[in-house]
Amino acid sequence: MKQCKAENFFTAAELERIRQAVHAAESNTSGEIATMIVDESDRYPEAELAGSLFLAAFAGLVIAVATQHLSIWSYIPLVVLLYFPACALIRKFTRLKLPFAGGKRIAEAVRLRAVRAFYEKGLYRTRHETGILIFMSLVERKVWILGDRGINERIDPSSWGGMAGSLARGIAEGSGCDALCEVIDRCGAELSRHFPRQADDVNELSDKLLTS
Repeated sequence: MKQCKAENFFTAAELERIRQAVHAAESNTSGEIATMIVDESDRYPEAELAGSLFLAAFAGLVIAVATQHLSIWSYIPLVVLLYFPACALIRKFTRLKLPFAGGKRIAEAVRLRAVRAFYEKGLYRTRHETGILIFMSLVERKVWILGDRGINERIDPSSWGGMAGSLARGIAEGSGCDALCEVIDRCGAELSRHFPRQADDVNELSDKLLTS
């Protein structure tokens, strides 16, 4: 099971392609597009605990059956001992904890991390409140697209859901760069309809892919 890392998820050539895609998408709009990728949106400590206990209990049961030591007095200490390597395993391969977190918890964690990133990276400071963030969280393989107030007044925030889903599928299928560039282009086309480029427009946000 390969562990995804944000800092090397895209190659140097892909990073440049993404930067150029953002630059091209912004050429016809006063809107500002930012892209960001993180390893995970939350540590999910409760899922880490539950997953570690489950793995330890399962491994302990297998060992107890194999060695024919089925006494509760030997099983419980064995589970306690196995908990620590199980915890280390889940921390190394963080996707193992996701089944113990639950879909709603994961979706909310990604949403909150995207909102936090929106403010941490200053997208709320654009002159006409037309910043938009394309946020990717690798462990969860989820995407959140978040627009500022000026965008939400003209474009229904729910309209970004299809693009986010398309990008998430692309990441899961190993074509993240292609999917991201396509979504950037679609966002730019949508923004240009509602926020055409002004004569005094300046580039207010970096075109480069952001990381945490």
